[in-house]
Amino acid sequence: MASAQPVDDVNGAVEAAPEELNQWKRGFTPQAEIWNGRMAMVGLSVGLAVVLVARLAGKV
Repeated sequence: MASAQPVDDVNGAVEAAPEELNQWKRGFTPQAEIWNGRMAMVGLSVGLAVVLVARLAGKV
């Protein structure tokens, strides 16, 4: 949906416009949830990389 105005769906959730998805907004907004997911994946990836490197270094 490319409209500039947010649209309410049946469940009451507000849909964000595509150009707003990468904005840094505070509070419980779709943008904040997207950044939360991105940062969670970065943290998970870094944590798994540390564990992998630690296990490989321990076998040498």
